[in-house]
Parts: sequence; structure tokens; C-alpha cells
Amino acid sequence: MRINENTLLEGKLAVLVPYNPEHVPRYHKWMKSEELQKLTASEPLTLEQEYNMQRSWREDSDKCTFIVLDKQKWNDPAFSEEDAMVGDVNLFLTDPCNSKLAEIEVMIAEPSYRGRGFGKEVTLMMLYYGITKLQITKFEAKIGLQNPVSISMFQAFHFVQVSVSEVFQEMTLQVLVNEERRQWFSAKADFMKEKDYRKTQQQIRETGS
Repeated sequence: MRINENTLLEGKLAVLVPYNPEHVPRYHKWMKSEELQKLTASEPLTLEQEYNMQRSWREDSDKCTFIVLDKQKWNDPAFSEEDAMVGDVNLFLTDPCNSKLAEIEVMIAEPSYRGRGFGKEVTLMMLYYGITKLQITKFEAKIGLQNPVSISMFQAFHFVQVSVSEVFQEMTLQVLVNEERRQWFSAKADFMKEKDYRKTQQQIRETGS
């Protein structure tokens, strides 16, 4: 999705940036993990296929993807952007007839960053971005039954269980965004800052030169 190709979202712990070609090698390395393949219901791809996927996600109008960076490393010129990568977060517009419905998927790929609040902050930032920039009014999340921590996190964001698949061993949760919910998310995400990605990136590089 091109709407976020020059968008940076800054939180307290994390920075969200567009998924660019320079991120692909690290992402490809992540997705060799059987654990992540299982959690994301993904098949392993070759590096070339991963680059093709990155281009596809940038162009497709039904996918909005951000790479999650460690804010502390991102702000340190000693680290490359690839060094700062933590995971990714996506919104998929799953219904061609309803552009207000999106499935959210969050992956904290680096084990050392799990359990530290990154997933919760990133999820909140992406939900608020979807509400304000994409006018999403209904979110859906599909979480493995073996992942009670993620289920509890989404429930804290007012998601409710709508179904359970014993075959796929996953729970589907949804939240409807009415005006009350919109105000709630706005208050919770008031720390988030939206910036020009390329301009901010250049400023950090100049600081380190």
C-alpha cells in the first residue's frame, strides 16, 4: 500500500517505518524460523521471492505494512536500520466489498524483544493508524490458541471472541470502532507521532556524520 510509503510512526519504545528492500535480508532470515512460520501460517520463501513479496506488498492496495524498529537503536547513528529491526505489523483489507474491515497481524520476530511491551505498543499504534488514516471501522485478529498472551492483549483493546477453529487451532477476535471506541483509542495512542520518514532518516544520518 503506497499510502504509508513515506510515513514514520514514532512511539515510546518502537518506531514503525515502511517495508523497504533494505529490510528484506533480515526479514528473510526471520522467516526461516519454524516457530515464526507456524505463528504466521507462512511458507518459507527464497530471498528472491521475498524481494518480490516486498514489492507486491508496497503496490497492493489491500495490504498496509510497517517494519517495527527499536526506537533507541533507530535514533543511534551507530546502528543501521536493519540492525534496529524487531518485527513487523500489517493490516490486510480482507473483504473486497468492505474497505472498512481489516485483519491485523503483529509479529515481534526478535525473541529478546518479547514480553517488553513492544507488541502492545505496536498493536495500539497500528490500530489507531488504521482508524484515522484508512477509516477502518472493524478490526479482526486471528490468534493461535497456544498464544494466550496475544489473546489477552487484544481483549484489552476491546476485541471479543467471535469464533474458534479447532482445525486451525486459532481464535478469531473482532472489535467494532464506534465513536466511543474511536475516542478511547485516540486517548490511548496520544503518545504516537507521525513524521516524514525520509526526512527523519536523513536527519539521524546527518547527526552521526
